[in-house]
Amino acid sequence: MAPRVLDAIKQDHRDLEMLYNEIVNGKDTGARTRFQNMFAWELARHSVAEDLVLYPAFEKYLSNGRQMADRDREENHVIKEHLKNFQNLDAASPDFFPVLDSLMRDLKKHIHAEETVDIPQLEDAVSQNESEGLAKSFERTKIFAPSRAHPHAPSKPPFETAVNLITAPIDQVADMFRRWPSKKDISIK
Repeated sequence: MAPRVLDAIKQDHRDLEMLYNEIVNGKDTGARTRFQNMFAWELARHSVAEDLVLYPAFEKYLSNGRQMADRDREENHVIKEHLKNFQNLDAASPDFFPVLDSLMRDLKKHIHAEETVDIPQLEDAVSQNESEGLAKSFERTKIFAPSRAHPHAPSKPPFETAVNLITAPIDQVADMFRRWPSKKDISIK
């Protein structure tokens, strides 16, 4: 059986929490920078996939879906603002950990609401096949999403889709010059 949409999103959330822990427990600024880049990459792609796949599904399948999607888009925008600040910080900056902690506080609230209320409501409203299809769309969307936060980009289709298709290649070129963690860097298994 393929993963449902809740499974796909929960996996992303656990990956983000693991990367946060790697940053916090980083041995030096080099390690923190590598995991900072990975964290920004994962969270930016995740946020865009939610905007393009999850929130429209709320609107389509749930009677209160528009309100839920609007609230989640607003939360996502705040997280993107935090991420934009964080992704550009030097790991040696005195602001590095306060900005990261502020980001994680808002992200944890968002994660909790999604995993305990929003997505379970969606799961109850769709079939197994529809949920699996949403999970596949969510994962595929991340492939073409920008890898950095762009909080001032539109957050609703179709405008966000067009902006993302333009922005993603630019981010990907810049990613070639960033430092990334290797498997041996990961301390948490």
